[in-house]
Amino acid sequence: MSIVTKTGDQGETSLMYGRRVPKNDPRVEAYGAIDELTAALGLARAFSQNDFVSEQVLAIQKDLIVLMGELATLPQDFDRYLKDGHKKTSEEMVDRIGKVIVDLEKDKTLYPKDWVIPGKNTVSAALDLARVAARHAERRVFGLGDVNPEIIRYLNRLSDFCWLLGRVAEKQN
Repeated sequence: MSIVTKTGDQGETSLMYGRRVPKNDPRVEAYGAIDELTAALGLARAFSQNDFVSEQVLAIQKDLIVLMGELATLPQDFDRYLKDGHKKTSEEMVDRIGKVIVDLEKDKTLYPKDWVIPGKNTVSAALDLARVAARHAERRVFGLGDVNPEIIRYLNRLSDFCWLLGRVAEKQN
């Protein structure tokens, strides 16, 4: 099967379970913003030589697949989505990154005395890019209105987490 389906040539795309919507549909914009965030995190992971940072980023990327799948499913298809074995964004996912944030915050040297200017090294710059991508995704998802509130909580926590991971990466230089 080719990646070129030509089904989007007229400006539409498919959600889960084949429902067609315009490519600029707010739902597509929301999960597209999360896809961009996932790619920014991939850049950080590709350059990272810190096992802790790499493991945390990979775990986040796997979580973001859950968020994208959930957002790519219309409410009328959600029971089918769950029945097919897909997960929804959970409080446990939010709590997992929240716990790591609390642990990282014990290291007061992660907090600079002045504003952070991205670019000290490639990994921290990529994580700062991921941080702003997380904020962008959060705004897009919030704009949808009636979504699982854990998605908003996850993205809100994630931007803070990316900021902290960026500071961890800066300490490597």
